[in-house]
Amino acid sequence: MRKTINRKFKNKEEGFTLIEMLLVLLVISVLIILIIPNIAAQSRNVQDTGCEAQVRMVQSQIEAYTLNEGGTPATIQDLVPDYLTAEQVSCQNGDTITITNGEATRQ
Repeated sequence: MRKTINRKFKNKEEGFTLIEMLLVLLVISVLIILIIPNIAAQSRNVQDTGCEAQVRMVQSQIEAYTLNEGGTPATIQDLVPDYLTAEQVSCQNGDTITITNGEATRQ
């Protein structure tokens, strides 16, 4: 009887061993460590691209202001009620948009 009990437990190979589980966790953690900095860098790149698009949009509003008013605006606040909203005077990443010699620039 003792031999039949031992055979039942020796032939049963269900589940994963602790070493296999630890190796899987190690691989997953290494992948996460490698991926997170790339995601952060991509986020900054997306925000910079969005800010560049917003500067181009402000530049087009400067041109519309110049056509309607006959001169360039002195500051970006001159565009706020009619040409821009208050949220459009700065980028989402915190950069400010200024007007220098009739051109929109970000700082």
